[in-house]
Amino acid sequence: MQDELVDPKLVEELLSFSRNVADAPKLVPAPNEITLESTPYDVVYEYDKMRLLHYKPLVEKQIKTPLLISYAIINRFHILDIQPSKSWVRKLLENGIDVYMIDWGSPSNIDKYLDFDDYVNMYMDDCIDYIRKEAQVENISLQGYCTGGTISTIYAALHPEKVRNLIVTAPVIDGWKDTTVVSNVGKHIDVDNLVNTIGNMPPEFMYYCFSILKPFEQGLEKYYKFFKNIHDKEFVDSFLRVEKWLSDTPPIPGELFRQWIRDIYQENLLVQNKMYVGGKQVDLTKISMPIFVQVAVGDHLVSPECSMPIYYAVSSEDKVMRVYPIGHVGMIASSFSQKQILPELCQWIKERS
Repeated sequence: MQDELVDPKLVEELLSFSRNVADAPKLVPAPNEITLESTPYDVVYEYDKMRLLHYKPLVEKQIKTPLLISYAIINRFHILDIQPSKSWVRKLLENGIDVYMIDWGSPSNIDKYLDFDDYVNMYMDDCIDYIRKEAQVENISLQGYCTGGTISTIYAALHPEKVRNLIVTAPVIDGWKDTTVVSNVGKHIDVDNLVNTIGNMPPEFMYYCFSILKPFEQGLEKYYKFFKNIHDKEFVDSFLRVEKWLSDTPPIPGELFRQWIRDIYQENLLVQNKMYVGGKQVDLTKISMPIFVQVAVGDHLVSPECSMPIYYAVSSEDKVMRVYPIGHVGMIASSFSQKQILPELCQWIKERS
């Protein structure tokens, strides 16, 4: 009677899973052994820990207006070039776009006093001035992803004459409308006490925040899928590349973190035009250049409702907002982004460059 209650398919699935777990050390390299096959670039400018990367062109005909990408202050820029078939950077280059990228680097204890003013009015402004001089143009296209989208938005409001087109991809704009775990944690922490005690936000703190976003999906389910698909080389390759990227999380400068939590999440100053950076008011109505807003419905790091308000806050007459059925990372590193998101963006940039 008991034998009849056992599902043979379930038994076979469990046995197969067990064999995959046992075979894993022989089949799978460690994430740090994976080569990302990054698109070639030159480091054309450096300031402190920050580097400005200039990617080598892949086609002869290029549009005149360069594009600078500001990645987030969390993790590293590699996710935008995680592998050739899903590379955001490579797709832009294939469309004749001249691509630059800011690598914010890994802050040390000496950098704990860096704030929004340093990131916006020093690092980013220096990069943009370098590109303008090098390309012999008055202004450039600027794209920011996640928290890099917030920094780009602030820059465009303070230096609109230097930005020809603005692209914001899953930006953090309206902190009070962000319902993610990260936002909820940020709204209820004593950020002054935290920063005054430990200085820079260490990678371990960010790992903790990521782990509680989707505890089951990011824990048991993720590794169950990994071992279940251990013989699928394409799946394993993509999994390990993302794991390598996730493990490369730099600290966040303490003062920047303090301002971020207080001004964006707790007091929500940015969307109200009450935020000050470098002693100057950040007025989103000063953003009048063409703007492309990209939002992900399944975003668990930045709520769609948090990103969308930028579309309504700016004074731009030429503005577009696209909402995609994808997640935060899938927005920039997936087959879907290659087939739908990037072709739309590339066409939009070409028409305005």
